[in-house]
Parts: sequence; structure tokens; C-alpha cells
Amino acid sequence: MTEERTGYRRSVKSPRGEARRRELLDKVADELGTNGLVDFSLRRAARAAGTTHKVLLYHFDGAEDLLTQAVLQLRERRITRALAAATEGPGDRSLADRVRSMWPTLIGEESWVLDQAIGLAMYDAPRYADLARTASRQYMPTLLSLCPESWSEQRRQEVAELVLGTLRGFLIEWRTSGDAAGIEAGLAALTRALEREEQAP
Repeated sequence: MTEERTGYRRSVKSPRGEARRRELLDKVADELGTNGLVDFSLRRAARAAGTTHKVLLYHFDGAEDLLTQAVLQLRERRITRALAAATEGPGDRSLADRVRSMWPTLIGEESWVLDQAIGLAMYDAPRYADLARTASRQYMPTLLSLCPESWSEQRRQEVAELVLGTLRGFLIEWRTSGDAAGIEAGLAALTRALEREEQAP
């Protein structure tokens, strides 16, 4: 990624300014979803948004800030689709069934770009660690919401962390080895573990 920093940052807090910022971010996120993170720059983002890099710098703190915000936007889209898949159908579906139903959405559409973001955070942690930290913060509320209300806060947190860590590992495996059979076996084991957890007092 090409680093570009300069001093164009302004306070953009009016409703009109925020609307313009969201519009630009949507366009940049769409471009990232198509072309990925490699060689990302403000000029490339500006072309995608139909504007200039100076306009982007009016709304964002440089290329890294824009990249981070666009990745967050893409991740929110995936979380929304995953939650829809987990909550559709009968209300008495098990936690195991809900979690299992999320997997196709996690590997669909723009998932390859979000997997690139994981790799970027691992490759240059001091610079991009926030991409990984924000992932946990974004996913946890959804996973916690899927846990039975009767569980204690600690139990919901523990199970949500288990699911998050396991699915993240499967995503890395999916992207690096493509071992669909192995991942399916792992998902079956995760399903059994969640079923046992739900049956426990």
C-alpha cells in the first residue's frame, strides 16, 4: 500500500459533511471489495470515488485511515449478512445451528479482501494491528446476541470467544489451503461442542 499523508484534515461534523463522508466511504469500500488491498493509495481511492485525493484528505486522516474505515465498512456488511443468516427461520433454532449457518456468508462476496486485512495485520502488526483489534470488537456483539439469554455474562463471553477464534482460524485455513473437507470436519466438531454446551446446566 502506498502511504500518503498530508495536512488537509478538517473538522467535518455537519450532517451534510457526514453524509458526504459516508458516500465517499461506500464507493471506496466497493472498490476495495472488487480489487483488494494491494497497491491501495489515495489516488486510486479518489478515482473510485470520482473525486480528488485532496477531497478525501478533507474527510479522512490519510490513506491508512481511509483503508481502515473502508475495511470496517466491508466487515459491517459481512456481519449484517451473517446475522441475517443466523436469525432467519424459527426462533427456537439452536446456537450450534445459528453459528453453522453463518459460515457461507463469511466466505462469500468480499471475504477475500477481509482475509487480506487479517494478513496485513499479521505482516505489519505495529502499523495495522487495529484492523485485527477492530474485527474482534465488531464481531463480538453479534456472537453474544446469539447465545441463550439464560446464560451468565461470563458464559456468553467464553462461548462467543470460542466461536470467534475458531471461525477466524477456519477463514485463514480457507484462504491459505482451500481444504474444504478439513474445514467441514472442523465445523462439524464445533457444532458438536456448541450442542454439548447448550445441553450443559
